[in-house]
Amino acid sequence: LYFHAGCHIAMSPDTKYFAVDWLGVEVTRATLGIIGMGSIGYKVAQRARAFNMRILYHNRNQRRREEEEAVGAHYCAKMEDLLQQSDFVMLVVNLTPETHKLIGKKELGLMKPTATLINISRGAVVDQDALVEALQNKVIRAAALDVTYPEPLPRDHPLLNLNNVIITPHIGTATVQAIRMMAEEAIANILAVLNDQPIPSEVFPK
Repeated sequence: LYFHAGCHIAMSPDTKYFAVDWLGVEVTRATLGIIGMGSIGYKVAQRARAFNMRILYHNRNQRRREEEEAVGAHYCAKMEDLLQQSDFVMLVVNLTPETHKLIGKKELGLMKPTATLINISRGAVVDQDALVEALQNKVIRAAALDVTYPEPLPRDHPLLNLNNVIITPHIGTATVQAIRMMAEEAIANILAVLNDQPIPSEVFPK
């Protein structure tokens, strides 16, 4: 949010000076709460450790001790504990009936008023009406969303008119390299099925 708004200030034709009291929030040594510590959540933790962040995580299953120690992550059995302590809360879960509107009015109310919610999973993991209310009333400081429901949002959606939210068009994997790897992985799975071989990236029904 800070860089996004700063870019507009730096490029605006109305800018005559930069305010010295326009300050952002420090990431280094802040507490990051990761909800969903699968492969992607763990990679987020690896990167966050480089910023000396305190890392909390909530997951259906606790990871092995050596995995936790490798990134300095601490397990929160109760999501509420993570929400209350985190400066940044990142959602990295699959969308399932259990995670649909996982973050609602109650959960947002547990977060710090200085906290930022980051959603890189699926839009419906967050109750967007509750999020709008929380952002309008400064229940939380800000939100950064790579996903919404629907995508894109209707042009009159209230989220689009708030100055404490940044929305990107589901571009978490939108790089040439990532798309190529995804295509190659899909092809490898198709060839494995056609050749009656084990499927490299098989998805098992729950």
